[in-house]
Amino acid sequence: MFYKNFHLKIVLLVFTIVSSIFLIFFLIFHYNLLFFPILIFFSIIYQIANLIFFIEKTNRDLKNFLESIRYSDFSISFKEKGMGKSFDELSKEFNNLISDFRKIRSKKEEHYFYLKNVVEHIEIAIISFRDDGKVEMINKASKNLFEIENLKNIRELEFFDKKLFDLIIEIKIGETKLLKILNKEDSLQLSIFATEFKIKEKKIKLISLKNIHFEMEEQEMESWKKLIRVLTHEIMNSIAPISSLTDTMSDMVEEIEEELKDNLTEDFDYEMIDDMKLALKTIQKRSKGLIHFVETYRNLTKIPEPNFKIFFVKDLFKNTYNLLEKSLKKNKILCKINISPKNLQITADEQLIEQVIINLLKNSIEALENKKKAEINLKAFVNKNGKINLQIIDNGMGIMNEVLDKIFIPFFTTKTKGSGIGLSLSKQIMRLHNGNIYANSSVNKGTNFTLNFN
Repeated sequence: MFYKNFHLKIVLLVFTIVSSIFLIFFLIFHYNLLFFPILIFFSIIYQIANLIFFIEKTNRDLKNFLESIRYSDFSISFKEKGMGKSFDELSKEFNNLISDFRKIRSKKEEHYFYLKNVVEHIEIAIISFRDDGKVEMINKASKNLFEIENLKNIRELEFFDKKLFDLIIEIKIGETKLLKILNKEDSLQLSIFATEFKIKEKKIKLISLKNIHFEMEEQEMESWKKLIRVLTHEIMNSIAPISSLTDTMSDMVEEIEEELKDNLTEDFDYEMIDDMKLALKTIQKRSKGLIHFVETYRNLTKIPEPNFKIFFVKDLFKNTYNLLEKSLKKNKILCKINISPKNLQITADEQLIEQVIINLLKNSIEALENKKKAEINLKAFVNKNGKINLQIIDNGMGIMNEVLDKIFIPFFTTKTKGSGIGLSLSKQIMRLHNGNIYANSSVNKGTNFTLNFN
């Protein structure tokens, strides 16, 4: 029995129950029947249960509404109509509230996906993890930095770099630390910052990592360039007049010697004239040497702007090999070229990059002097970060660790006849290409110079 009007159905259910009770007594007392009264009794129980179930419908709707809020399930809707004005209004308000909650959740999801996309696209690596090491969030920059697809536990970073993992665990909240990491394909100077917050009583540690290698080297090179400008300017201002005066005085001494040649007596001190001429020549020679020295270092501040174009790496390696082929054969050095893919191209100033590779090859040739089974490998490939790397690898005497960090500093050299400008100039050229150059070396095993193009 089903009626849409709530009040009418209640009245009918109560009337039916009461009528059934009277019918039971009537059948028992007037006709002395037992079977039909028993059936009617069970019918009364069913009708009472149906009445209770119907009356509790409002409570069930309210329970469903509260559960949908509790579990954030806003797919439910209340469609009962025709059961009276109060029920229609209640269902309408329920549906309005559900609709409002849907809109609120939709806005929250929009904000969440917006922030998630922002975190994914920023260049700073971000990792958040719990006290037990479980990673809550890791962005794309972090995955690229550590060359991983995913990170479930922060302890997995031990395989990438033990020092980095220890620093991340030990760093204090609000503290910033610097760490230098050098691997086979890249050089990283990381600035690491830590903060902490709580979500549902869970303590979360948030770590940000930024590679500031480029910025630090840029500042360092600018400082060197400013220093060189000042030094060369002051030295040239002082040495140019000295060089000019020595030339003038040398000419004057020659003229005086010619004029006095016929009037000189035997007591005249000829050695004094010779000493004066020798002293002037020495001053003149050293002045010109110093001017040449200063002009050489001025090249660090006068590198032309790169003329970018696309070219094949194989052509670059072939040209540099042809230029140094005689020197390689003379020193019995085997030179191997490996390019992957073979048609690899880069966008750069071919002449400037060629000069860098020539400088590095000359260094390798010198490092391989008197070396048995001397070998140089020229390699080109795309690394895991999608950057093009050019490598010059030799199996020479290598570079000591205490020297390795200084080899790109202007004026620094370990060679007796070196100027200390070749590697500095190479680094400056790579900076102009928005790239980098760094070295890996082991004593008596060899050296690997890598040109990294972004």
